[in-house]
Amino acid sequence: MTATIITSDDLQQFKHELLEEIKALMPGKSAAQKQWLKSSEVRELLKISPGTLQNLRVNGHLPYTKIGGTIFYAFEDVQNMINEHKRN
Repeated sequence: MTATIITSDDLQQFKHELLEEIKALMPGKSAAQKQWLKSSEVRELLKISPGTLQNLRVNGHLPYTKIGGTIFYAFEDVQNMINEHKRN
């Protein structure tokens, strides 16, 4: 059995590679979150149907902005809605 010497540079390199692989496995967890989301992005984020998203809009649970034919949601409003409905 041969001995392998591991240096601190080797450990640093391993740490960076490991972190990059973990980040690649977490697609929705980017540090630079978009401020405005389209309906399809909100549906994917919350794992809900188009009808459920429409109900959240109509019932006033999720504020939105409509420009032309596109509906936008503030990421902060989506987070606030989730926090308001959180149960212990």
